[in-house]
Parts: sequence; C-alpha cells; structure tokens
Amino acid sequence: MTRADWLLIVVVAGCLPLLYARFWQPAGPANWLEVQAGDGPARVIALSPDRQLDITGPLGDSRIEISGGKARFLSSPCRNKTCIHAGWLDHTGELAACLPNRISIQLLGRHPRFDAMNF
Repeated sequence: MTRADWLLIVVVAGCLPLLYARFWQPAGPANWLEVQAGDGPARVIALSPDRQLDITGPLGDSRIEISGGKARFLSSPCRNKTCIHAGWLDHTGELAACLPNRISIQLLGRHPRFDAMNF
C-alpha cells in the first residue's frame, strides 16, 4: 500500500465519527401525526390534546389513540394485528401501518431521525 492509500484510510476513519454525530442523533419529539387512509389525502393532526380517532379503511374502522405526545393503533380489524403490536410511536419519523386495512400513521416533527428508510 502506498502513502496515498494510508492517507485516504486515515481521512475516511476521521470522518466517520463526524458523520455519525451529524446523522445518527436521536430524533426530536414529534409535534404532529400524519394519518394516511387508502388513496385519499393524508391528514395531519396535532398530538395534543389526548384523544382517540376512528379511521375507516376497506376492512372497517381502526382506532388510533393519541396520548401524551405519542400515538398508537388501539384496535384494528386486520387479522394479525401487527399494527397494534408496533406499540407507542413517540419519536419523529416513526411509522406504523395496517396494510390489510390500508391505514398508516407517522409522527412528524422539526428534527427527524435519519435512517435507511429515508432513502
């Protein structure tokens, strides 16, 4: 290996901590909830006050609970209940979806977290 190869390795190794600090910081708190049901337009809802929403999909109503700046699927007519098992969403960028009922929820805020799903 040449000196240029070693120099490149040192520069890249030095940049990795800077890239980590820039892109993989924890997400900030969420401010809004985006609800997408079927092919219709997405609705953006504030995360306060605490409440429950009934969202209608092809299989029936899914119930979304908003409490303390967090959101979750409380009930859904799908078979496997994967959306309910996703639990509470509390950081910007987190997402849960009930694919059979074609409903998804995502938290929005000012400081999103970077992850591979953003691509």
